[in-house]
Amino acid sequence: MQAMGEGAAAVFAAAPERIRSNDVEHRYRQGSDFHYLTGFPEPEAVCLLLPGHPKDEFVLFVRPRDPERETWTGRRFGVDGAMESFGAAMAYPIERLDEMVAQYLGERDRLYCVLERDQAFNQRVLGWLQQLQAKRPRTGSGPTALLDARQVLHEMRLYKEPEEIEAMRRAIAISAEAHVGAMRGARAGSPEYEIEAAMEHVFRAAGASGPAYPSIVASGPNATILHYTSNDRVLREVDLLLIDAGAEYDGYCADVTRTFPVAPRFEGRGRALYDAVLAAQTAAIECVRPGVRFDDVHQRAVTVLVEGLIGLGLLKGSVGEIRDQELYRPFYMHRTSHWLGLDVHDVGDYRRGGTSRVLEAGMVLTVEPGLYIGEHVEDIGAEWRGLGVRIEDDVLVTVDGHEVLSAAIPKAPADLEALRGER
Repeated sequence: MQAMGEGAAAVFAAAPERIRSNDVEHRYRQGSDFHYLTGFPEPEAVCLLLPGHPKDEFVLFVRPRDPERETWTGRRFGVDGAMESFGAAMAYPIERLDEMVAQYLGERDRLYCVLERDQAFNQRVLGWLQQLQAKRPRTGSGPTALLDARQVLHEMRLYKEPEEIEAMRRAIAISAEAHVGAMRGARAGSPEYEIEAAMEHVFRAAGASGPAYPSIVASGPNATILHYTSNDRVLREVDLLLIDAGAEYDGYCADVTRTFPVAPRFEGRGRALYDAVLAAQTAAIECVRPGVRFDDVHQRAVTVLVEGLIGLGLLKGSVGEIRDQELYRPFYMHRTSHWLGLDVHDVGDYRRGGTSRVLEAGMVLTVEPGLYIGEHVEDIGAEWRGLGVRIEDDVLVTVDGHEVLSAAIPKAPADLEALRGER
């Protein structure tokens, strides 16, 4: 409210329901911006913010109670519930949206909104503006500027409040339980989807809403596919198993990756590749602190990965030449970090004024270097092909450094082998 200032208004729509197939809908998940602002969990809702309004600074438009519809699709909070449970100063049935918005916006000179994926709502907002501007010669008032609310809202979301960090801690703790269970339970001869199912059972049993993103359970050469989600290959004793899976709790996401051997111990090339990635991740995490630029974390990971690739004989040349010419990209083709929060790839600018953003306390980012040697890579010995390793942790920037929120999930080779030995 303060960032917008008096005289402004902001309007946000709940996420629309999405069809999965024919007349079957996906399980509903509220849009992250709407959840952040209101906590309201239902579709077909609109939030109107009016800084400085004498009574109605926070207005919700929601589906009214309807016993017949609720028999089919579940209970609704309704108008009264929007005020009693979610703190709205005023609430109306969604059918009154056009009528009341025209009244509320008539005295406002700026309108903040997010024109993004919901094209129907985008057109509705533009229609309101056209109507109000047509009346302006007679009324002398109404919005004359349409502003992107993301510049204010997403900057707020980038800095996590204590209650947000607690929700993330819970999501990560649930994820830790699932990852450790997979480390103990994975067996040669089992399909990847059995591990996926076991982990997601832990998510739900522990109170998470489910996975924060499609779980990646990638054995052997599947680990070289960055967003592999088929999860249908049968594990072999000689494989490395890469699991990228995180729970969602109260809308907040965990995002964790671990790689470990299907056999009781790391063997040969797999251990060498793992050590190179672990060294890079350790070095990159050590960089995370206030005042360091976001891109510095990536550059540190890249430098150590290149040193590792040279040591393994997979690249030749100087570290500086390989890094500056990006000759490492056949083995490491993604960035090291992204913001984490209500979205897995959370909102917030990565660059400011043309330069990489400086890290500040309250930000949460992933640190996830990897090395991937696809089966198609040429000029590499056959013993390397089909090996993929990624190690990912969730890191909170603190006032005097950082905290690895996912530190409870083992990643030291000796710890992984000890868990594998418990099979």
